[in-house]
Amino acid sequence: MAVTKAPPRTRDTGEDPRPAPDPEARRLNSPLLLTLLMLLVVLCQGPIRGALGAPVMQSWMTVFVAVLVQALPFLVLGVLLSAAIAVFVPPSFFARALPKNPTLAVPVAGMAGVVLPGCECASVPVAGALVRRGVTPAAALAFLLSAPAINPIVLTATAVAFPRNPEMVVARLVASLLVACAMGWLWLRLGRTDLLKSPARHAYEGQGKGAAFWGSVRHDVMHAGGFLVVGAMAAATLKAVVPQTWLRTAAENPVIAVLALAALAVVLSICSEADAFVAASLTQFSLTARLTFLVVGPMIDLKLFAMQTGTFGRAFALRFAPATLALAIVVSVLTGLVML
Repeated sequence: MAVTKAPPRTRDTGEDPRPAPDPEARRLNSPLLLTLLMLLVVLCQGPIRGALGAPVMQSWMTVFVAVLVQALPFLVLGVLLSAAIAVFVPPSFFARALPKNPTLAVPVAGMAGVVLPGCECASVPVAGALVRRGVTPAAALAFLLSAPAINPIVLTATAVAFPRNPEMVVARLVASLLVACAMGWLWLRLGRTDLLKSPARHAYEGQGKGAAFWGSVRHDVMHAGGFLVVGAMAAATLKAVVPQTWLRTAAENPVIAVLALAALAVVLSICSEADAFVAASLTQFSLTARLTFLVVGPMIDLKLFAMQTGTFGRAFALRFAPATLALAIVVSVLTGLVML
């Protein structure tokens, strides 16, 4: 007859001897969410097919896919170039290339955005690295504002988005460069060093070049791609769902049109490599109002405000962001009146 051994006795310490449940086991992960979503789509394919067959949804999908397909190649190319510059071009290069005179360094740093492509996600940490390496903050801020707005990828995308209005490319270049230089000179004259927090080291510094490059690409594609989808959805909604009388009423008033598209640029936070295609779809608005959208977006939006706060401090961002927004609107309107 077999004898069953009793489990070894343990001293009663008041603690449960069973292992604690793994919190990760109960947490939803991405593959599980994707599987659940696909299962839900399969189960609800009848209602979904019926909804997509409605004329309004067909129009919405047409605009959404058109904006997304046109903008995505420029976004990917811009992210690749911006990651390459952020990783492979040392910040000391900028310190050597800029003039020692701060007043002259501001426009030179602003013009550097023409030859050194960089999206918003890259321009803020690059500007932080410049300040950390001893570059005058006014020049670093001019580069921060100009690089996402006047680089070759953005200007090419603008030309493709506005094939019948090539003057939009020149107007965007002139207005954005004027705002960047003016903000640099304004900071040089009125800026206080105690408002500018010393930037921390960038997250990818200290890694290998390859790992840093692909890490930067993955980060920027995920963030910029998400904002592009949101922007394309907003453009499609304005085009297909919002009553045309509302848009015409807003577009017919020049002041309301400019302020509305400036606010839209701040809220949507679209990557500058793709915003021209969203602006081109807003055909109800004047070219000047759409120019405001293109100048404001790359310089100050919700994600840029958050990044500037994290890099340079809240005191700096709360002063720099409103001043940039006001100046960008004024310069855009004046440039539009002269060139458009």
